[in-house]
Amino acid sequence: MSAFAQALGDGAVVAKRNLIKIKRVPDLIVFSTLSPIMFVLLFAYVFGGSIAIPGMDYREFLMAGIFAQTVVFGATITGAGLADDIQKGVIDRFRSLPMARSAVLIGRTTSDLANNVIVIVVMSITGLIVGWRIHSSPLEALAGFALLLLFAYAVSWGMAIVGLMVRSPEVFNNASFIAIFPLTFIANTFVQESSLPGPLKTFAEWNPVSAVTAAARQLFGNTHPEAPVADVWSLQHPVLMTLIWVAVFLLVFVPLAIRQYRKAVAR
Repeated sequence: MSAFAQALGDGAVVAKRNLIKIKRVPDLIVFSTLSPIMFVLLFAYVFGGSIAIPGMDYREFLMAGIFAQTVVFGATITGAGLADDIQKGVIDRFRSLPMARSAVLIGRTTSDLANNVIVIVVMSITGLIVGWRIHSSPLEALAGFALLLLFAYAVSWGMAIVGLMVRSPEVFNNASFIAIFPLTFIANTFVQESSLPGPLKTFAEWNPVSAVTAAARQLFGNTHPEAPVADVWSLQHPVLMTLIWVAVFLLVFVPLAIRQYRKAVAR
């Protein structure tokens, strides 16, 4: 068996272990879905009336941003899970087994991708209840969901690096939120990027979260001809820009995460 095939096989075993943990501790999935549901209800019914989007209902504008924010926050489960496994000595047990070193990371990121699938399904149902609708073809809609999950998978490898660098889930939560909050709020998730002041507008235009949000809106058909046209390449071609971000994240984060894992198990 090749090293790559062994890593995939071992990774599948670790992923199964993580999914069984979710089954035995359903609180993990319950609380990861409650937060985005609260964001939908809060922005749709509390702030939605004061945020005007030319030519379209704010709830349809909102949902792509909530989806993007949700999958990014969902990706943090990877880092928190790894930090928890290190703290409890689970990683040391894995190290004593004849398994590929990358299997722990492959299994962790894959199982958390499954968690994001469940959350997106719940979020979609919530969106439909509050008035969100998909106006594109079924294939384009599926492509939108797939792109969100692919983006989340790439981000989860970055979260894995942070989770392996710290020594407890509590420290990871504090460290990850420092990066996650600016990325998800200084973007076109809840307002149009054109409404932001100078430097923040520039940041939002090239923010990877803005790219995946705009791509989701495009693929779901949640756009309108009267909406202002973006004047930057990243938002004029959001699907391609998102794929570029995914490729960059994976090329950078995967080898760094494997390297950090080796350091973590050696200390």
